[in-house]
Amino acid sequence: MHDLSFFRNNLDSMRERLATRGFVLDMAAFSELDQKRRKLLTESELLKAERNQSTLEIGKLRKEGVDTTERQLTIRALGDRIAQLDEEVGKLDKEFRDVLANVPNLPMPDVPVGKSEHDNVEVRRWGTPREFGFTPKPHWDLGPELGILDLERAAKVTGARFAVYWGLGARLERALVSFMIDLHTREHGYYEVLPPFMINSASLYGTGQLPKFAEDLFRCEGHDLWLAPTAEVPVTNLFRDETLSADKLPISLCAYTPCFRSEAGSYGRDVRGIIRQHQFQKVELVKFTKPEDSASQHEKLTSDAEAVLQKLGLPYRKMLLCTGDMGFSSAKTYDLEVWLPGQNAYKEISSCSNFDAFQARRAQIRFKGGKSKTDFVHTSNGSGLAIGRTWVAIIENYQQADGSVLIPEALQPYMGAERIDSDRRVL
Repeated sequence: MHDLSFFRNNLDSMRERLATRGFVLDMAAFSELDQKRRKLLTESELLKAERNQSTLEIGKLRKEGVDTTERQLTIRALGDRIAQLDEEVGKLDKEFRDVLANVPNLPMPDVPVGKSEHDNVEVRRWGTPREFGFTPKPHWDLGPELGILDLERAAKVTGARFAVYWGLGARLERALVSFMIDLHTREHGYYEVLPPFMINSASLYGTGQLPKFAEDLFRCEGHDLWLAPTAEVPVTNLFRDETLSADKLPISLCAYTPCFRSEAGSYGRDVRGIIRQHQFQKVELVKFTKPEDSASQHEKLTSDAEAVLQKLGLPYRKMLLCTGDMGFSSAKTYDLEVWLPGQNAYKEISSCSNFDAFQARRAQIRFKGGKSKTDFVHTSNGSGLAIGRTWVAIIENYQQADGSVLIPEALQPYMGAERIDSDRRVL
């Protein structure tokens, strides 16, 4: 959410900056609302000045013994009109806020201007993709052959875009969760939290999913409850409508949750395998910072997510998203894209975003230190990492000519195994 006063007073510059995101601001509608509001405010202020002056005059007349009944009736009428005007101004402010709820965040100055993912800028690459002495298989072939991934039974039980993991495939998913949580809490300074997996509408509004992206979510019929699309939502909203102490910032939290998305806008994309699922698991990193620390903490959060890939030995590239490819609430986003040899492509495995005060203003999350005035915190978050996609990256990058998959050294203590071989004891 944008600051209402700043937005109202800087319509032209806001329009220009939003245009870089491909968002067209309806200047006529905003100007009309603004003119109505200013007119009502001017009338209200004039009437308040008149009422104050009349009140002073009545006080003097009473001391002189003059009957002020008619003047008091006039003041009462002024008060009624002022109350009416203030109510109308409040309604217009609500209209402004309702419109602003659908206006995306402003991109930071160093975000490249562009229209789509083709205009994103590669920041750097880490690791060298492995050279295979055989043709590497995609995970949707290799997983079923090993007996660790079952998409057909998942479709029978639930439907398309769901997965069943068997044996060491299930253990790999669980091991990745534990490995990531341990890494972030023991080495990167995050505090673990296990939030609810269902959230209310106010929480989704706070982080920017509602009202604009309702079709991307799963809602529980008859209840004000939604399945969490990402741990970003419940974790960020833990501090909704609160004022934090400045000396506690930055607050760095990590959380494991399942995530649920309808993928309404992804028709025809990544239809094979488990890259794009309705249900997937994720370890999320969330930070609450002072405005002056916002940029550096966003960079740290991104490097913390990168560390997972590095410890697992997975080649990746870091991309700075352009204005036209960023998420609605983001002011700046890095995508980490892991190399998948079975698909001969880089695929997003983490999106790390700085939201400045955009989410905090929507969720009313402030901070205060000493005698200083309260201000909105800045928030940032990112996947650290998406478990399913990390599972895919390991299966494809560590596959062997005999069809088995080696376990990265960092994961072996969590797996209790060094290799995944074919296991069909129940299939």
